[in-house]
Amino acid sequence: MSRPAILGGEPVRSAPFLPRKTMGEAEKRAAMEVLDSDVLSAFLGSSGKFFLGGEKVRAFEDAWKERYGFKHCITVNSWTTGLMVAFGALGVEPGDEVICPPYTMSASATAAMFYGGVPIFADIEASTLCLDPEDFEAKITPRTKAVVVVHLLGRPASMDPICAIAKRHGIAVVEDAAQAPGVFYRGRPVGTIGEVGGFSLNFHKHIHCGEGGVIVSDDDAIARASQLIRNHGENALSEEEIGHFANPIGSNYRLTELQAAIGIAQLGRLEGYLSTRQHLAEHLTRRLEQRPGLTLQSVEPGSTHAYDVYPIRYDAETCGLSRSMFVRAVAAELPSPKGFESMPLAAGYVKPLYLNPVYQNKRALGRGGYPWAFNPDIEYTYSAGDCPVAERMYEEELVLSPLVREPHTTSDIDDFADAIEKVLDNAALIAKEASHLDDGQVLTPVDAANATNTT
Repeated sequence: MSRPAILGGEPVRSAPFLPRKTMGEAEKRAAMEVLDSDVLSAFLGSSGKFFLGGEKVRAFEDAWKERYGFKHCITVNSWTTGLMVAFGALGVEPGDEVICPPYTMSASATAAMFYGGVPIFADIEASTLCLDPEDFEAKITPRTKAVVVVHLLGRPASMDPICAIAKRHGIAVVEDAAQAPGVFYRGRPVGTIGEVGGFSLNFHKHIHCGEGGVIVSDDDAIARASQLIRNHGENALSEEEIGHFANPIGSNYRLTELQAAIGIAQLGRLEGYLSTRQHLAEHLTRRLEQRPGLTLQSVEPGSTHAYDVYPIRYDAETCGLSRSMFVRAVAAELPSPKGFESMPLAAGYVKPLYLNPVYQNKRALGRGGYPWAFNPDIEYTYSAGDCPVAERMYEEELVLSPLVREPHTTSDIDDFADAIEKVLDNAALIAKEASHLDDGQVLTPVDAANATNTT
């Protein structure tokens, strides 16, 4: 048995993991076509031909909706603003409650606040890392307007039970599929299983145009409201519509022609990226599935996974090493990363949102307790222990790998799996001889990204 690298032994691999290269000749040609046209954006914030944008924006929207069978597709300048638009289009008003999972990017909850929505947090399922239908139903009150379902890390949430509960209570379902483009749940593309959903085009997503987002819906009224809010809707609103929509005014949440042109080229790569990640994930699962102490995600027949990152639930007691020491020991077996995407492992994902100062102090917009103050008779509390599964994933169990991605091959994944197996095979020795190195700190994905050289 070879000595672990964290104890001075020879590492499993010295060659760097390959970086992602996301821009190619197709994107360059698309960008140059727009630059040569001298039309970088064609939106006009008033009624008429260009209220819905220029040629590239409309072509990108058409390509996305046709590929996955969505009735409506509305591009925006980020998925954060896309979420804001979605809440506005659904008619969220001050004092309405919006149920969200706490284990997600902050905007999944804060976007509702811009319309006065009050985030209420429901726990996640350990198996999916997505919203727990039972806890969702337990958190419903007469003030509940909507629920946000995050398809975390690219795995679809339990949509059928969630949608059944929402329908019984008259609650709108928002699908945050930022990490799950092209993903299917029981044969249906995520995004329009609920009333409205969408995807991120941020630079570290599967496909991107730097920043951007895509809203999808099969509901005509939601789509029209989204188009109005995206582009100064007050200037294009009809007399009939002013009484129909709760939130008729808009802003500038528009995508440019340059971004849309790059997005069209990127969309052509999506299915290839997904196929690669799914193949590599299946290979890694086969390598690790018999290892005691490691619980790996699966998907049911008819559903798919985008593997934004590859999640592993780690049992420190069974494995014989603390989670932080496991992460450090695996890292020692592999080359130093140049950025987050070449990190072998990071732990914990994000702190449950309700533990952050915004919620602990109930201070979001202004000094008057907005939006909680809209319900003065309700004592909203956000406390440790509110969502025990999410807290356990963050503090104890979850580890994540971004290595399961293009352009890696199964040979690269074998090196990663070899490193994990070597550490687990030597767990007792590492625990005995390297205990002085274990400070108990959790290296989260954010910590990992900030600690590595991203140039």
